Amino acid sequence: MNCTLRLLRGPRAAKSLPRTAPRCARIARPAPPRRPFSTSRPRSDKPQPVDDPDFVSILDAPPQIVRAGRRHGPGLILLGSFPDRRGLLKRSSQLTLAARAALIPITAFALGTWQVQRLGWKTELIAKFEDRLVREPLPLPPHVDPSVIHDFDFRRVLATGRFRHDQEMLIGPRMRDGKDGYMVVTPLEREGGSTVLVNRGWISKKHRRQRTRPASLPRGLVTVEGLLREPWKKNMFTPENRPDQGEFYFPDVEQMAALTNTEPEFMRMMDHEARGIPFGRAAEVNLRNNHAQYIFTWYALFAPLVRSLLRRQAPG
Repeated sequence: MNCTLRLLRGPRAAKSLPRTAPRCARIARPAPPRRPFSTSRPRSDKPQPVDDPDFVSILDAPPQIVRAGRRHGPGLILLGSFPDRRGLLKRSSQLTLAARAALIPITAFALGTWQVQRLGWKTELIAKFEDRLVREPLPLPPHVDPSVIHDFDFRRVLATGRFRHDQEMLIGPRMRDGKDGYMVVTPLEREGGSTVLVNRGWISKKHRRQRTRPASLPRGLVTVEGLLREPWKKNMFTPENRPDQGEFYFPDVEQMAALTNTEPEFMRMMDHEARGIPFGRAAEVNLRNNHAQYIFTWYALFAPLVRSLLRRQAPG
């Protein structure tokens, strides 16, 4: 009641009231309605996966590679957590180095196996040529098909005719016992047959001119025994022949045959000329066969490389 009168009378009337009068209590105002923190609906009473203590989120799981369907187009999709860029680069560099390191022993093993095959092929070839050397010489037919010379390589043959010393060709330089010289090739004109090229042997440089070796220029009909050989192949380091200047660096059989109007047939004489000029060569198969050394080299490289790779892959 006093509180009501004080409010009605104003501040002056309130002062006139005795101090012993009880003070009026404050009027409680109604609290404004609280706004909800979230507009989502409260979850149902059903248990959620998050409530399980053993629940693992997809973000915590290791990455997995899955194949995408046609709806998403070709390619691969990575699900899960992604490692950092440095880890990817480090892993990629390690794989690259491992691949390169594994390529070296694989190459050494492949080359060693290839040399094994080459060794078998070269051994059979040398045996075939040596078998032809021990056979009796055959008379050279009047006309020889160049396509069948391969089947008669290193075959001993006999040919009778006259040398054309005016068409002699010197191939060189050729070394023999530390001396510089040339290989003498002279056409042999056969009666009733083709003219063939005959490698008569080696002469020194001081006997380059024919007048210095008159005994090496037989006249009349001669019979020579030699080996029928395939045309030689020029390597990349040998210069080209210059037949217009009389300079020959390797026996180009077809070129020499066209120059002397002969057949592209090449014989190598077996016997020595008088006084050893020109110097002939013995009938032998001088094919190099170093494939056994190559096999040992490549397999010797393969073994320690594989051992080192296995040690690196071993745990610890």
